[in-house]
Amino acid sequence: MSLLDGLGEAITSGAIEIVDLTAPLSSSTPILQLPEPFANTIPFRLEEISRYDERGPRWYWNDIHTGEHTGTHLDAPVHWVSGKDGHDVSQVPLKTLVAPAVVLDFSARAAQDPDFLLSVDDVRAWTAEHGPLPDGGWLLYRTGWDARSEDQAGFLNADETGSHSPGVSPECARWLAGETPITGLGVETVGTDAGQAPALEPMFPCHELLLGAGKHGLTQLRNLASLPPTGTLLVVSPLPIVGGSGSPARVLALVER
Repeated sequence: MSLLDGLGEAITSGAIEIVDLTAPLSSSTPILQLPEPFANTIPFRLEEISRYDERGPRWYWNDIHTGEHTGTHLDAPVHWVSGKDGHDVSQVPLKTLVAPAVVLDFSARAAQDPDFLLSVDDVRAWTAEHGPLPDGGWLLYRTGWDARSEDQAGFLNADETGSHSPGVSPECARWLAGETPITGLGVETVGTDAGQAPALEPMFPCHELLLGAGKHGLTQLRNLASLPPTGTLLVVSPLPIVGGSGSPARVLALVER
């Protein structure tokens, strides 16, 4: 039996489970809200073209109106000024789109402190227990934030001091960007950075440092609780938008049961 035949049989039998990590995309999907004077993306919207009527009697279809960074989406390096000379979303290497992933679960810490920041020591403690980060793979950072994803206000968790959601410390972002072999960071929050990232140095450190290093981001993931710490194969399917800084994506995890 070939490797691909074996994979197909394992999926059919349930020996390998496909877990959907994607948030459904609709007009209620939470979106990032930047303060003035910065411009914001639009909410997702469907505009009906025809639905089995005089505009098209045998078919139903829509135009879609959305930003590149809406819902579960991929950030390409060119999304940030530090990566402006890097590749766009249509040029993301295929080995990045199908790659191993590990899951670091810090949901208990985030439940106690919505401004929790992952540290280098946190990651090193995890690797001491579970093994090294995957070469060319993904670090998926579980915070339990996907439980809020049906509610824009709860998801952004904002007050007069700004948004409060967990993220990564600047020191950890610098270390992940420059000293680890991962291709990218995946999170459950609205972006790869913490809600209070505008006050960090540098601002938005995951965007600044990881994208500047030619790495990638995945945001608004769901169901990371269904994945083991190691042994996941991630499949990421963004639209290949020429010149695009990112794209909504379907993200699937293949897990051996």
